[in-house]
Amino acid sequence: MFGMSTGYTDLPLHSGHVPKWLADLMKRLSYAILEIIVDEYGPDKVVEKLSNPLWFQAFNNIIGMDWDSSGSTTVTTGILKEVTWKADLGVIVVGGKGEKARKVVNEIDIIAEKFNFTSSKVETLKRASKLTAKVDSSLLQDNYQLYHHSIIISEDGNWCVVQQGMNVDLKMARRYHWYSKALKSYVIEPHSGIACNRVDYALNLIDKDAKGARKTILDLARENPNNVINDMKRALRVVRGIHPLTHWLKDVKDEDVRYRTIYYKPVKPTRTLVRTLRKLYEITPSKLEDMLLVKGVGPSTIRALVLVSDLIYNEPPSWKDPVTHPYDPFIYAYAFGGKDGVPYPVNRKVMEETISILEEAINKAKIGETERLKALRRLRNLMK
Repeated sequence: MFGMSTGYTDLPLHSGHVPKWLADLMKRLSYAILEIIVDEYGPDKVVEKLSNPLWFQAFNNIIGMDWDSSGSTTVTTGILKEVTWKADLGVIVVGGKGEKARKVVNEIDIIAEKFNFTSSKVETLKRASKLTAKVDSSLLQDNYQLYHHSIIISEDGNWCVVQQGMNVDLKMARRYHWYSKALKSYVIEPHSGIACNRVDYALNLIDKDAKGARKTILDLARENPNNVINDMKRALRVVRGIHPLTHWLKDVKDEDVRYRTIYYKPVKPTRTLVRTLRKLYEITPSKLEDMLLVKGVGPSTIRALVLVSDLIYNEPPSWKDPVTHPYDPFIYAYAFGGKDGVPYPVNRKVMEETISILEEAINKAKIGETERLKALRRLRNLMK
């Protein structure tokens, strides 16, 4: 049913916790579904499907989590992490919410031994973790602050990233999906999908049409910091309305001016920014990806360089919000219901019976039965 199309879903902030009895059922059901997928298609298929925001949401719904909650990301990845670390499925989830996200590097080292990864593969995975987080916080500045970062890794080294940001003012979340096999560039439209219920505007340097801005900020990163700061001060005078630049005002829509004012007014030539610019000047990064990995380079540094690129060198970023279009996976919430009672309270009896059927089918398959129960065949709908 779901291909690699991308989409957005409603992710408002919900309160409350998953009761233990429901969490236990979620783990059993998740394990049963994962084992079937791995048995039928292999571990890489789990990675591929979780990289799709629509399939991820449908999986979240079918295990009984709220269909529209921001907690769907943290709870579902948490359930998947616990299941994959305990089972031998050929796929493991690392990272998580808050402090758990900072343990990704150590957890990759642990699973490297389990999956017999080479040192090169380990470094590739660690680099992917750092870059995906940096891109979604710095090259894409959409007012959603990252607080959750997970990577799903197969025994062959394929991976997908599922990370989430929160807009505190709106009390809404946005989920970012990445998929290694579909990734052609970390800095040019790299996502397999971005899930959110709101499309607005963003300082967007990953848009394919922002090529000039990407090149210019990399050039500025290798420029003498004193020159960059002087250009920044000139540009800030434009933002404050003190000194207009006619080439900036020409053919610029009122909305674009508003976006620039919102994103550029907080920019200041602070000591921290100057130190970061000096570090970049000394390192002279050859690629934008290398620049992002330099310690100290974050949203503020990127905003400052984009300010100069836009107003001094006339190479603006894109202001297009890269959220994609929806296909509503809410229908899967009707399987057993949702934690908050939407569309109805979780039907514990039906959920337990379904899990038992799946577990029995798995056990029969393990002892050589070639015919799967019809319930297993129905699950193929999730894989198409």
